Amino acid sequence: MIRLSKLARNLTPEIAFTVLAQARALKSRGKDVVELEIGDSPFATTPNAKEAGVRAIEDNQTGYGPSLGLPSFREAAARFVSTEFGYAATAENIVVASGAKPFEQYFAEALIDPGDGVLLFSPHFPTYIPNLERRGARAVLAPLRVEQSFRPQAEDVRKFLATDPRPRAIFLNSPHNPTGGVATHEDLAAIADVVRGTDTMVFSDEPYCHMVWSGRHDSILAQPGMFDHCVAAYTFSKSYSMSGWRMGFAVAHPDVVAAIGKLINTAVSCSPPFVQEAARAALEHDAATRDEYMERFRKKVDRLCDGLEKVEGVGVVRPAGTFYVFPDVRPICNRLGIVSHGLAMYLLEGADDGFGVACLGGECFGEAGQGFLRFSCAEPDERIDQAMAFLPDALGRRDRIAKYLEANPQYVLKQPYPEA
Repeated sequence: MIRLSKLARNLTPEIAFTVLAQARALKSRGKDVVELEIGDSPFATTPNAKEAGVRAIEDNQTGYGPSLGLPSFREAAARFVSTEFGYAATAENIVVASGAKPFEQYFAEALIDPGDGVLLFSPHFPTYIPNLERRGARAVLAPLRVEQSFRPQAEDVRKFLATDPRPRAIFLNSPHNPTGGVATHEDLAAIADVVRGTDTMVFSDEPYCHMVWSGRHDSILAQPGMFDHCVAAYTFSKSYSMSGWRMGFAVAHPDVVAAIGKLINTAVSCSPPFVQEAARAALEHDAATRDEYMERFRKKVDRLCDGLEKVEGVGVVRPAGTFYVFPDVRPICNRLGIVSHGLAMYLLEGADDGFGVACLGGECFGEAGQGFLRFSCAEPDERIDQAMAFLPDALGRRDRIAKYLEANPQYVLKQPYPEA
């Protein structure tokens, strides 16, 4: 008999990909499904990135490269963050990996010891806790509140540092997945004031840095002295529609960069050079296309919000950033006796035999997300309109809801959600 490790037995996957697989399986059997579950771009990879990647393959840049990344890419990334986000970085501050997500694990392995406490603002990206559990660290949750526009509060950081037996790190995600909240300059300055002078480290997860619909993106690395406290992670998946290329980088103190480089060296060797060449071309030449894509995303977010606001019982706080909308569906869940992820799965599987909408229940992002749904905007506009037109009808089919709950009793709501 195969005996898996305790880690493998207990590891929980990112549910968005589980729902994606179910949606694709239903589509393969002929069901029409509008996919609003996955955070992917519907747009093509930006043109200069695509051309540079093809050219690099044709030039046989397909062998190994340095574990930290190509010097030319690291220099380009340093110029990019210095220009875009207002903090001075050099190539020595840059390390490359396959997207932003791997840096969750590298941060934990480089900077956290078993038993250390790590503050997460919740709802939270679902892979944070598994990557902390790999190190035997403790996740400490602080709620993001809808009445505070889902912004992280310095007081929660202060409380964590004062009360946790071994406070070591904080995970920040702004713009925030799943809520769309955006930390302001004042929020980040207040958090930096609490952190500065301690040995606390911050993982600043910034994949939606160009998806800010009000003002501009701020990074906590731009606060004085935060290079001694912070690893900021960026990806090309969202801004340049390069999710399948698997490309990202982090910015940190050179000592932390060197440590992460050793982890990369011993785990995956390096990132593909031709992908780095594509990413460098994106940074240097594709800003105009990127900004056009971001404007199209902004319009999609508004379209989705407009549609959701017309559905009785749905409360919408328009996101300040990202391409997600995180509506409050607690009144609907309470009325129908169904948990929020059950509601999401009903919309996909049970509401209609020929048509479904794929989204995620807020509890996929921790208990603090209960009673909410997360919709992405990664479909054409007319498909978003179809999904929104379907919701009122689907929510009114009480017989189908009862039948779905009878077949899926795990989705029965045992205690009503507290409503706002």
